[in-house]
Amino acid sequence: MSRTPDLKGSSFTLSVLHLSDNNVEQAIHFLQEKVDQAPAFFASAPVVINIDKVTNDVDFKKLKKGIQQTGMIPVGISGSKDKRLQSLASEAGFAIMSASKPVAASKSVSTDKPASASKPAATNKVEPSQQAAPSAPPAPSNFVPTKVIRTPVRSGQQIYAKDGDLVILNHVSEGAEVIADGSIHIYGALRGRAIAGASGNKDAVIACSQLHAELMSIAGHYWLTEQFAPELWQKNVVLSLHDDSLKLELLTI
Repeated sequence: MSRTPDLKGSSFTLSVLHLSDNNVEQAIHFLQEKVDQAPAFFASAPVVINIDKVTNDVDFKKLKKGIQQTGMIPVGISGSKDKRLQSLASEAGFAIMSASKPVAASKSVSTDKPASASKPAATNKVEPSQQAAPSAPPAPSNFVPTKVIRTPVRSGQQIYAKDGDLVILNHVSEGAEVIADGSIHIYGALRGRAIAGASGNKDAVIACSQLHAELMSIAGHYWLTEQFAPELWQKNVVLSLHDDSLKLELLTI
């Protein structure tokens, strides 16, 4: 019996190039510098172009060609509701993408009328020894269990913890990539790439027992190998984000 193709939705971590204006040459030069800093990370990597701050026309065909020459793969544009700009981008072969909207927090419902006072019902006194132990609070409805990996993450592998934290009870090899929408804890050497807060969570952290990383990133902010302080190399460290600036600290526990 023949099987038919299946179309499903999925989530991927993509680099986003935010344009400040329509200067294509400047954007390509900036992108090329980033690729030169970490060729193994950016080679053949997909990239989305955010044009939220662009008010004038963009030469999308030139932009697409320039991105391809850097070795990256242009996927689409985001951040614009201008139909004309979208049309120009589409003609150049860009997909029109929209970022997912954050879910609004549920509002508490209250009544304008105060509850009427009622006479308390009579109750039987319960001795301390007879009182039931308090039950554990229920887990929140949006709770996502931590993803735990016990085996080494080898070169070329990618591990993704969607909507939650990731714990690696082993080493992450050079050329491997571990990603989480939450925090990442590695109880071993990090020689590959670790990307926490992939969906934009700025409170995420990355902790590892031995720092040998190619790249560490939180909510789109990243550091490469040469940006890590030499005195923290091969040490037990934690990376966090404060006021949109990364901070690497020694873990003394």
